[in-house]
Amino acid sequence: MITIQNISKYNEQKPIAITIGTFDGVHIGHRKILEKVINHAKTSDLSSAVLTFFPHPRMVLQKDADIKLLNTLDEKISILEEMGLDILVVHPFTQDFSRLSATEFVRDILVNKLKSKKIIIGYDHRFGRNRNANINDLIAFGNTLDFSVEEIPAQEIDDVSVSSTKIRKALEEGDVETANAYLGYPYMLTGTVKKGKGLGRKLNFPTANVHISESYKLVPKNGVYIVKSSMAGKMVHGMMNIGYNPTVNGKEKTIEINFFDFEGNLYDKEIQVLLLHRLRDERKFESLDALKAQLTKDKQKSLEIISQ
Repeated sequence: MITIQNISKYNEQKPIAITIGTFDGVHIGHRKILEKVINHAKTSDLSSAVLTFFPHPRMVLQKDADIKLLNTLDEKISILEEMGLDILVVHPFTQDFSRLSATEFVRDILVNKLKSKKIIIGYDHRFGRNRNANINDLIAFGNTLDFSVEEIPAQEIDDVSVSSTKIRKALEEGDVETANAYLGYPYMLTGTVKKGKGLGRKLNFPTANVHISESYKLVPKNGVYIVKSSMAGKMVHGMMNIGYNPTVNGKEKTIEINFFDFEGNLYDKEIQVLLLHRLRDERKFESLDALKAQLTKDKQKSLEIISQ
C-alpha cells in the first residue's frame, strides 16, 4: 500500500475507485464499504483508494480535545494495508481545508488531483464548506466531470455508526469481547515501554510499563485484562493492569503488562498489545502480600482461559 501524507504530494497516474471518511476503528461496518472499493477496483482496472483526514475533523472544527479515537494513525494505516488497499491519502484537516467549496473539493481534489473514476460513499455523506453538498450533488458533479457514484444504503451506514458508538461504549465499560466482535479483531494498544517503579519485579511479576504518546487514543476502563503481543515473531500472552496501583497509593495512571513465558529487555521498544478478556476491576489490597496472592490467582485464571 502506498501512503501519501497530504494531497499535494499525490502523483499517481492510474485512475482510482475511492471512498472518503475517518474510518476510526476500521471495524466490520467500515470493512463492507472498503471491500466494495477494493473489489470494484480489481474488476475495473483501477487502484483502490481511501481519502482520510488527520487530525479528526471534530478536533479542528469543534475544538473537541476530549474526543477519543479507536485507532492511532499508525494503527489505522497498518489495518488498511492488511485489507489490501492500494492507496491511502492522509490529508491534514485544517480550518482552511474545511472552507473549500463543494465544487473545489470535487473538481480540484477528487477529479483533477486524485483522478477518481468511481466514488463509493454513504447516502448521508455531506461535503464542502459548511457541509452543504450531499450525494445528489456528487452524482450531478459525476455527470459533468466523468465519474460514477455508488451510494451505500441507509441500513449499511447505520450499521457503521452504531458499531462505532457501541465499540467506544463497550471499551469504556471494559467489555472487550463486545468491542472485539464489532471491530472484527482484538482491540490494540500501541506504545513504548518505559521504566516503571519496579514494584512488579519485587512481587515476582515483572511488568512492561507501556506509554502511549497519542493522548487521543481511547484506553479502556481501568482493570486487569488478558492480553497477547507478538515478541520476536512469537505470540506471547500476559495480563495487563490499567489504573493507578492503589495498593501503593499510585498517583498516575499506568498501563503495565506481565508477560508469561517471556524474558528479555523491552525498555524503549515499541510494542502492540491485543486485548482479549477483562478479568476484574482494579482494587486496593491491604498489603503487598495480598496483592501478590491476587496476581497469582489472576495468572492462573488467565492461563485457564487462554488454554480454552
